[in-house]
Amino acid sequence: MTVHEPDLRPAEVPPAAADPNEAGGILTVDLAAIAANWNALAGMTVPVECAAVVKGDGYGCGLEPVTRTLYRAGCRTFFVADIPEGRRVRAVASDAAIYILNGVMPGSAQAFAADYLRPVISSTTELAEWDAFVATRNWRGGGALHVDTGMNRLGITVDEAVAIAPRLQSENHGFTLLMSHLACAEIPGHPMNDRQIRLFREVRMLYRGVASSLANSSGIFLGGTAYCDLVRPGVALYGVNPTPAKKNPMRPVVELKARIIQVRTINKGDTVGYGAAFTATRPSRIAIVAVGYADGFLRSAAAARGKPAAEVVVAGKRCPVAGRVSMDVLAVDVTDLSDGAVRRGDFATLIGGRLSVDDLAAGMGTIGYEVLTHLGRRYHRVYKGG
Repeated sequence: MTVHEPDLRPAEVPPAAADPNEAGGILTVDLAAIAANWNALAGMTVPVECAAVVKGDGYGCGLEPVTRTLYRAGCRTFFVADIPEGRRVRAVASDAAIYILNGVMPGSAQAFAADYLRPVISSTTELAEWDAFVATRNWRGGGALHVDTGMNRLGITVDEAVAIAPRLQSENHGFTLLMSHLACAEIPGHPMNDRQIRLFREVRMLYRGVASSLANSSGIFLGGTAYCDLVRPGVALYGVNPTPAKKNPMRPVVELKARIIQVRTINKGDTVGYGAAFTATRPSRIAIVAVGYADGFLRSAAAARGKPAAEVVVAGKRCPVAGRVSMDVLAVDVTDLSDGAVRRGDFATLIGGRLSVDDLAAGMGTIGYEVLTHLGRRYHRVYKGG
C-alpha cells in the first residue's frame, strides 16, 4: 500500500445550494466541535485507542469534511457502512485503518484490496468467501470478526467464535480486530450490558493478541470494563447525547435555520395543510417555512394522538408546528409572538441554541440519529472551525 499525505483541504460546499439566498435552509456544521468531542472521548479512554464511526455521510454532516477533521485531530481508525463510503474515507485518510461494517457482499472481495479496506466478517459463510479470496490473491490486509453477544442482528455466534479461535495458531490468521456491539448501552442499568461485557470478555480470552472493540458512544460511559482495546464512538461525535438520562456531555455540532417565506393570518376554525390536520382555535398567524420532509424534517413532527407537535424557534420563542409537514414546506403557529416580530425573509431555527438535535428528535418521536442522517442536501452548507 502506498501512503500519501491526507487531503486536508477545506471542505467544499455542495453545489446544489451554493448560494444561501437560493436555499430554503442554512445548515452550519461546527467541525471544531466534532474534533473537541472526539478529543474528549479519547481523553476519557486513554490508553485505549479511540476510533470514529463516520457512516451515513458522517451522520449527515458530510463524510469528507468530518473525516478530514477527525484525521487532523489524531484519529487513525474509521468505521463506515459500505465500500463506497470506505473509498471516500480512503481518499482523505490514506494511511488510516478503515472497517466496512456491512462486510463482504457476494462478489465484492476484490474491492477491499483495491482501496485497502477491511471487512467486518459477520457469518461463517462470509468468512469462507473472504478466506477464498485471501488464499487466491495472497491478500494480507486483514479484517474484523464480529461476534454476536446478544444483539441478534449481525455477527457469528459465540459457539462459532470458539470453533474459529484455533486458527489464531496460524501466523497469517487474518484477524486485525475482534468486535461486538452493545444493545442497550444508553441505559446504564440494563442487565444486557453486564451480560454482553462478560460474554465478550470470555470470547476475547480465546483471541489473545487480536485487538478487541465493544464500546460505542454510550458504551464509553459505562466505564472501563467496556473499553477493551478500541472504542468506536459515532453519534456522540456529532453532538447527540450519549447519556440520555443525564446532561449532554458533548458539544453541539449542528445548527439548522430555515427561511420563512410567508406569514399569513387565518380565522378561528380555519384549517392548515393537507388533511386539514390543524384547526385554529382562535384567530391565528401562521409562518410558512421553506423546509419539508424532502429536507429531512420528518412528517412525524406534526401533532398526533397523544403527542404534541414539534417546536421550532422563531424570534427567540418556541413555536409549534401547525398541521402536517409537506414535502417542501412546513407551517408554524406564531400567534403568540408580538405583532411585527416575524416577517417574510426571517429565519426559523430548527436546530440550535435552546433547541438541540435531541429536542427536535423528541418532538418528532424519534432519535437524534435519524434527524442527523436525514439532513437534506438542498441546504446551503456552512462548515466552520475546520
